[in-house]
Amino acid sequence: MTSLYGASTEYVLHSLLWLVDNPAPVSSLDLAELQDIPAAFVAKQLPKLEKAGLLTAAEGLRGGYRLARPPEEISILAVVDAVEGGKSLFNCQEIRGRCALFAQRPPEWAVQGVCGIHAVMLRAEQAMRQELARSSLADLAAAVRNKAPSPFFGEAQAWFEGRIQTRRTGRARQRRRSRSGSPAA
Repeated sequence: MTSLYGASTEYVLHSLLWLVDNPAPVSSLDLAELQDIPAAFVAKQLPKLEKAGLLTAAEGLRGGYRLARPPEEISILAVVDAVEGGKSLFNCQEIRGRCALFAQRPPEWAVQGVCGIHAVMLRAEQAMRQELARSSLADLAAAVRNKAPSPFFGEAQAWFEGRIQTRRTGRARQRRRSRSGSPAA
């Protein structure tokens, strides 16, 4: 069975959950490494969310992404549309007019109005989009928060902080090497 939305949506939603309670910007590389997903993939997706007004980016050592607005104001639908481009879930091929029993052209009754199958699919998509619009990033984060033990989020915050310290230490070491003329290892 083919999925309606790709891995992009799942990866991005999981990444956004880490930004909900994190006050500091988080790099796309850190989000990728924390979740064991491809860094290039995450780096490609997050600018789409920035363009959609869901994230803001900060440059520099402590740079990265943070939510552009409160998680209560970010619908899952807004995220899905930013990642997937608002594509339709069903593409009607108008098969109803191709019946072998129709000589040259299908009769008017066969192709009149919206295809019945397409109409059902449109209603289903509309119901799904309404649910995604009703659900916010805050709702999703609350559901995850209710499952995880309370120390887990503090551990995650410490992990992100450690990553920033590692980058800071690595850059300082690199500057010292370049000033001393030693080759960077």
